Amino acid sequence: MEVAKNSKARFEYEIIEEFEAGIVLTGSEVKSMRLKKASIVDSYGVIKGNEVFLINMRVEPYLHGHHFNHEPVRSRKLLLHKNEISRLKSKLAEKGWALIPLKIYFKENRTVKILLGLCRGKKLHDKRQSIKDKDLSRDAMRELKSYK
Repeated sequence: MEVAKNSKARFEYEIIEEFEAGIVLTGSEVKSMRLKKASIVDSYGVIKGNEVFLINMRVEPYLHGHHFNHEPVRSRKLLLHKNEISRLKSKLAEKGWALIPLKIYFKENRTVKILLGLCRGKKLHDKRQSIKDKDLSRDAMRELKSYK
């Protein structure tokens, strides 16, 4: 079950590699995510030491959470393998690379996972090309539907 998706990421960035990671969450955060009350639009990943954190992810407070509710915007630890972290660390040290969350989902309806993209920002002409390709594919699909 998909919780949140960053649809702007594929337009704004060129995604080179994708990683699946777990997230360290509290109980009220998981309950809120089951209600699809999360947003990853302005969030990004950073590496501190040998750990990866997701910054600016917003999870709305759980409605029935009382005083045990979580903070809506906070940094959350991501769970990745050591070799993945070291590979990310070397890439992010170079200029122009970013770690952007693409979507959050429940895997097998139990664990919350996040799909991260190792990205490089697109130039304006690249974005124009993306729009052009999208329009062409939309026109082709429209032609196929009308041809039937």
